[in-house]
Amino acid sequence: MGDLRTEAIVIRKTGGPEVLSYEEVTLPPPGKGEVRVRHTAIGVNYLDVYYRTGLYPSPSLHITPGIDGAGIVTALGEGVTDIRKGDRVAFVASPGSYAEERNISASVIVKIPNSISEAIAAAIMPKGLTA
Repeated sequence: MGDLRTEAIVIRKTGGPEVLSYEEVTLPPPGKGEVRVRHTAIGVNYLDVYYRTGLYPSPSLHITPGIDGAGIVTALGEGVTDIRKGDRVAFVASPGSYAEERNISASVIVKIPNSISEAIAAAIMPKGLTA
């Protein structure tokens, strides 16, 4: 499996909404302990705005915002055994969801039960942890 070209919103400097840049980015294969997720729903949170404006320092000045979301697993990295391609999953507390696809540590994702939609799963992850 090689690199994948996908699209993402990228922030390279702090500021207003005008610093959000829609770009084609290269996504390498998932690394050890990671999965690739094709997003079907993402959350928009105050933390994303705080990183963009500089109110909170972001993990880097080149960041794809979005700390939560849900989607379908499309690829597995080495050592991932409890998740399968095609699983519906959700996650929180990991920047990068403002993208079509992304790699994420398998340790921060949860499988979505059939009775819950991906949109609901993406919306409840940070709120559930906060509660």
